[in-house]
Amino acid sequence: MVTLIIVVSLCDRPEIDTILPIIGNRPVKHSSDYPLEIRPVMGFEDDYPAGFVDPLHSHERAQLSYANSGVMLFVTERSSFVLPPRRAIWVPAGMQHKAICRGPVNIHTLFIDPEIESLPHECRVFEVSPLVRALIQEVFGFEPAYDEEGREGRIVRLLLEEIERMPNIPVMARMPEDRRLLRVCQMILDNPADPRDIDDWAGIASMGRRTFTRLFKQQTGMGLATWRQQVRLMEALSLLASGTSITNVAYDVGYESPSAFTAMFHRSFGRPPSHYVAG
Repeated sequence: MVTLIIVVSLCDRPEIDTILPIIGNRPVKHSSDYPLEIRPVMGFEDDYPAGFVDPLHSHERAQLSYANSGVMLFVTERSSFVLPPRRAIWVPAGMQHKAICRGPVNIHTLFIDPEIESLPHECRVFEVSPLVRALIQEVFGFEPAYDEEGREGRIVRLLLEEIERMPNIPVMARMPEDRRLLRVCQMILDNPADPRDIDDWAGIASMGRRTFTRLFKQQTGMGLATWRQQVRLMEALSLLASGTSITNVAYDVGYESPSAFTAMFHRSFGRPPSHYVAG
């Protein structure tokens, strides 16, 4: 049976106490502060300020985080993800990751025993249906030791089943291992609107065009133009969720016009940018 206990936590590593800040007048608490062994699923709800960073770490359990409001970046050793408001991210057990708050964030997080069957083994950001959103809100209102065989236990099991059905959204950019390519990717992440072409980037990486093109696709799974488009769309989601107008977002991420940006956004996400605007 699957049960949930309400806690306030950021990570499973007690040593992180030396580097995590105090938020407001309270220190950040950790899962080690609670008797987590009594239940296979646990969670917390909390608020974090703009600029808050949870350094690279991993959990013994799988992590499901749902952003009620605000935008977060999740960075693993190989990929970067954007978590827009009212969407969720799945992080498998044992995966090293860092979380960064682009603005004030209110978030619900579940930590789930990896021994539960049918859990995903890859990071993914996914849409949250009205039903899943309602189930999440319901679960976080439960008493810590609710009845596993009763209504509460059935709701938790239904939530986990419904999560598997939710569609992914393409907000991931895989990072290369080669240091020369990694430098290029970091420069694009820092400024998605950078207009330099592939010959310019190959020169920055001290590679010939053909070598650069071949190695980049080999290590990221896509060509430079597609990868940069992903980064621009990820940045656009963050800006839209923070309240930036669609017109300003289009120019800020490097598109020549709002109409070109809107067309690309709709092709990528199946919805117009207005669907992701704050509020």
